[in-house]
Amino acid sequence: MDGEEERLRRWRLVLGGAAEGTLEGADARMDAALTALYDVQERRGAGLGASAPRVARWLGDIRECFPAGVVQVMQKDAIERLDLTRLLLEPEMLEAVEPDVHLVGTLLSLSRLMPERARESARAVVRTVVRELEARLTRRTLTAVSGALDRSARTHRPRRTAEVDWNRTIRANLRNYLPERRTVVPSRLIGYARGQRAVQREVVLAVDQSGSMAASVVYAGVFAAVLASMRSLRTSFVAFDTAVADLTERLHDPVEVLFGTQLGGGTDINRAVAYCERLVTRPADTIFLLISDLYEGGPREEMLRRIAAMTAAGVQVIVLLALSDEGTPQYDHDNAAALAAMGVPVFACTPDAFPGLMAAAIERRSYDQGRISAAGR
Repeated sequence: MDGEEERLRRWRLVLGGAAEGTLEGADARMDAALTALYDVQERRGAGLGASAPRVARWLGDIRECFPAGVVQVMQKDAIERLDLTRLLLEPEMLEAVEPDVHLVGTLLSLSRLMPERARESARAVVRTVVRELEARLTRRTLTAVSGALDRSARTHRPRRTAEVDWNRTIRANLRNYLPERRTVVPSRLIGYARGQRAVQREVVLAVDQSGSMAASVVYAGVFAAVLASMRSLRTSFVAFDTAVADLTERLHDPVEVLFGTQLGGGTDINRAVAYCERLVTRPADTIFLLISDLYEGGPREEMLRRIAAMTAAGVQVIVLLALSDEGTPQYDHDNAAALAAMGVPVFACTPDAFPGLMAAAIERRSYDQGRISAAGR
């Protein structure tokens, strides 16, 4: 196929049946799959209707015709545009879909409506996605956080040269600089304390489970389970809408954590912050992560006062407007600005950047917000 034919073929696939020209073979199947989803509003195609067999066949076609990333986008669009949520309660449908974070969010929002025969199929889908996320994120998180904990535990009696923190040692001994030798003579060494088993930090994650935060809930549940596996951290996980659910006891299994959430409903951030205040036993050693788009349905001023009180007590408060790969999220700009004015970092974060964020928080370093996300300023 020459360049001109390929260009016309691509335009025909983009424009659909309204364009001139015919397609054959695999191209015809791709065109039919696209038409069923995207041309239904113009009535140029028959759509998917409400037939489970037809939808299952369509899901099979798109998996054969398109790469996995495109399949996930088309599935998400089909659920939103054609209202296929009811069909996702069928086990046969769940076996045909391509598992991804967005699908998990949809299944979690439907979990209370699922018949028993669909529940196990849904759990299998969620577990597949969780395992993929763990494989992608666990090692990086453990490495970044454990390294930060080691570096943040200082000692003035390092046993080995490798344990000396040379940057801090030099800064602490600048008064001993010898100009004629152009060197610093250290009178005291600062090093990293290794092998500590005691809890060094408390981490409290409070996650908004309103419908718009679905992907953030999935990622937060996985990260919370990873952090909970570390002896040096005491990790709590709280999901909230207008009520608060403490899921800390389920952190041994992130799938159980996710099925303990209930996506959808309103939002009462103030109530969640009030509950999390009671979990803080060592303010100066506590990191409080509030993951929310900040659309508050409860008393706004009281919520702001509570967060101000936490920061004044020494708690490191960080607000993530999203924990997802979605880019700039929708969020309440007034609440974000109010929190930023009191010195609380407010920004969005991708899952790949989260380990670095936790390491910076543990070491009490400033966050490279421009690298993490440009969403919240």
